[in-house]
Amino acid sequence: MMKWIFTALIMLSVAFGLLNGRGEALGAAALSSCQQAVELAISLCGALCLWSGLMRAAQESGLTSRLARILSPVIGRLFRGAGPKAMELIAMNITANLLGLGNAATPLGLAAIQELEQSLPPEHKGAASDPMILLVVLNTASIQLIPTTVAVLRLKYGSENPMDIIPAVLISSLVSVTVGLFLAKVLNRLFPFKAERQAAK
Repeated sequence: MMKWIFTALIMLSVAFGLLNGRGEALGAAALSSCQQAVELAISLCGALCLWSGLMRAAQESGLTSRLARILSPVIGRLFRGAGPKAMELIAMNITANLLGLGNAATPLGLAAIQELEQSLPPEHKGAASDPMILLVVLNTASIQLIPTTVAVLRLKYGSENPMDIIPAVLISSLVSVTVGLFLAKVLNRLFPFKAERQAAK
């Protein structure tokens, strides 16, 4: 769905640019934006590689397994019935988000979704269960202790203290997670997953 939305936005931009007689400016902006995108991606590589490497080292050393055990009371309440592997992946996803590593958290979240899907009956494979939806909400509205990606962007664009946004980021992310969890739980009760409705009967 998103690819069609982005395609429509691009086509509308080109159409309005040509209608306004700004075709040359549109072409120049497109070329400069491509260059800026590559420069931005390269500037982010260092920090992302560092923290992604630390996450990998934590996984290999067993630190993530210990973290999963520490977080298990909370994760267990939120994700009832999740297996040990899914719990570990969810803990790693939460940890990556705490460090502000959205790009590193995404593959961990996808792996956790796949693990959660394994517990579904065959006829419900490919459907989004309540724990899957909850994980997406947590991954999207995540608590960030260290906004790494944003700090790198601020540093690139000349900020003297790129980490001074930590209090604002922490407060806003706490509010977003609280609201997201509340709405997810309320809507899950109002519209329970089909497999759970059948099990209840």
